[in-house]
Amino acid sequence: MISITRRMFLRLAGAAVVVGRWPGRAWAFVLAAFPVRTVEIEDFGFEPATGMVTHAGGVAVLYVLTVDGLVETPRPLSYAALRALPQESQTSDFHCVEGWDVDDLHWTGLRLKTLVDLAEPKPEARYVIFHSLGRTRSRPGGLDHYVECLPLADLLDPRLEYLLALSLAGAPLPLEHGAPLRLVCPYDLAYKGAKFITRLEFAADPVDGWWTRANGIYDRIAPVEPVRLRRPDPRRSGA
Repeated sequence: MISITRRMFLRLAGAAVVVGRWPGRAWAFVLAAFPVRTVEIEDFGFEPATGMVTHAGGVAVLYVLTVDGLVETPRPLSYAALRALPQESQTSDFHCVEGWDVDDLHWTGLRLKTLVDLAEPKPEARYVIFHSLGRTRSRPGGLDHYVECLPLADLLDPRLEYLLALSLAGAPLPLEHGAPLRLVCPYDLAYKGAKFITRLEFAADPVDGWWTRANGIYDRIAPVEPVRLRRPDPRRSGA
């Protein structure tokens, strides 16, 4: 199991304070110890300084997060607009479906409630479908981009610590880890945590995500096995 312990993380953070920033050996260590798994064709990029997404052939477009579906006020939000909204930080663990974990990753971003308050979901909206940038290498069920779906009630439950992350370890989220925006889901297997998010679609009914469609042995619901968690899943503990 690959793991960055809290003690190691704090030592690296202390070193970053000394030099005044994360880039360098400390930042490189964090990224090296946090493996990358992606199903997208790697033919796009993102520049946080400009908020632009670049596609194959050099075409550049402004990144926009679309918040729509069963909402009263559909919202297009640029990267700068997302950065301007209230931000929260958390330190949480990452649990890959392959069985490895990374402890104490420091994320900063938005709570789903912030976007819910802006878009005002309709009463029948009970799920959020996350759509990602980029084409996928295979198309399970004809789906050509990564999709995930989670219950709105869970996403709004503060105990579950869902976060739409814009930063990792004090720096803008790297492309390989899901920039411009990814979902952090500390108590779910990481295939639920969509990367490269470009749309939040509020819906009345759930859908199977890309990973579940491509790998029939994996369920639409994906809680981490209790033995892998350092803190109990609130959904199991009743806390």
